[in-house]
Amino acid sequence: MTNCTLCKDELKPDEGELIWRGDDCRVIMVNDPDLPGFCRVIWNRHVPEMSDLTYGEREHIMSLVFAVEEVIREVMEPDKVNLAALGNMVPHIHWHVIPRYQDDDYFPGSPWSAKVRESSKSALESRRALAKKLPAIIRDAISQMY
Repeated sequence: MTNCTLCKDELKPDEGELIWRGDDCRVIMVNDPDLPGFCRVIWNRHVPEMSDLTYGEREHIMSLVFAVEEVIREVMEPDKVNLAALGNMVPHIHWHVIPRYQDDDYFPGSPWSAKVRESSKSALESRRALAKKLPAIIRDAISQMY
């Protein structure tokens, strides 16, 4: 698919940071100033639905999603982690792994809903500092898997 934003390999600096890349999947940290630590696990080939993958491929991507979630929980200490694979706007398999806090801009709604408050600057700064630790720890966790 030529116009799929997730098929392209390169990230623009304002889109996020590549944390890890394997033959089938990659993990990026999304540049979202309101949700520090927001990561995506993306299937490299253009595949629209999880059921299009083999059972082994499904296991592989979900193992990565769970590894990212575990690291986010350990490092970011969120109140909740949202896992989402909507694909309505971008029909390319990708999982959102999002640390959530009761005082974040959207809680208890989804990160795609309207803001219900403004997070405090100190809370955001603290979470951004924690999020800077994620890439190295996620890479280490994935390296221990394979």
